[in-house]
Amino acid sequence: MSDKPLWSPSPESVAKANMTAFMKLANSRHGLALDDYAGLYLWSIDMPEDFGTAVWDFGGVIAETRGARVIADADRMPGAHFFPEARLNFAENLMRLRDDSDALVFWGEDKVKRRMSHRELHEVVSRLQQALAAAGVKEGDRVAAFIPNMPEAVSAMLATASLGATWTSCSPDFGVQGVLDRFGQVEPTVLFCCDGYHYNGKVVETLPRIAEIVKQLPTVRKVVVVPYVCESPDAGTVDRGVALAGFIAPFAAREVAFRQMPFNHPLYILYSSGTTGVPKCIVHGAGGVLLQHLKEHLLHCDVKRV
Repeated sequence: MSDKPLWSPSPESVAKANMTAFMKLANSRHGLALDDYAGLYLWSIDMPEDFGTAVWDFGGVIAETRGARVIADADRMPGAHFFPEARLNFAENLMRLRDDSDALVFWGEDKVKRRMSHRELHEVVSRLQQALAAAGVKEGDRVAAFIPNMPEAVSAMLATASLGATWTSCSPDFGVQGVLDRFGQVEPTVLFCCDGYHYNGKVVETLPRIAEIVKQLPTVRKVVVVPYVCESPDAGTVDRGVALAGFIAPFAAREVAFRQMPFNHPLYILYSSGTTGVPKCIVHGAGGVLLQHLKEHLLHCDVKRV
């Protein structure tokens, strides 16, 4: 077996890479001589405060304030907190653009193909934010979703985060008990669901399962039915159900008001696999998720605005 790399970047692409620009930023700030990934990796571990601040600045984090401290209780594990005085909103950082370029490109197998621009995304999030607020969703509440990875899932998540509420979801191929084992622990106030999904060329309906699930989730005040496999699903088959179009109909798009939250405010609740009992809730803080996204997308994936 050859140890020769299958591919190596050209000198030109290395020079233009975000990773190279980031190393130059670190070098100029701290008098370093980083020139390869191994050195950058070691520096990030040895100097987490300097690295965290550099990622924040390189990624252009939008925040009400960052605060003076980068890490509190750095010697505690668990217990350390990054940017303990910072206040920001995760959704605001993802919704920087407002033009007609693609924000989301969605393919549902070979059945559905859709595109959503940044302008359209902002308008939908605005209307969803207002609808969620009218439904009583407030800071710290949980909004759940039983839905595929589709534009409505992204829009509803951003609207939830804009209010300072917490998003949680699971795949629509779960059975009733699997969903209750998860959502039953977090007591959601609003549940987004789809009318079905496509799998291996077939349509799988979900509303009968949703009807059973909602019976055992008394904290849910609204069940928002998102059309996917048909244009006008009957939301009336689900208790407290309302079609997505009806849910946002009273609200015109306007500027989204982003509620500023602490850096470690709960953004997502994910779940363990459930192989050793009921699935355990795993809470992810907004600021940590944001910095991780910026690090992965800008440095590792070299994502740039075209």
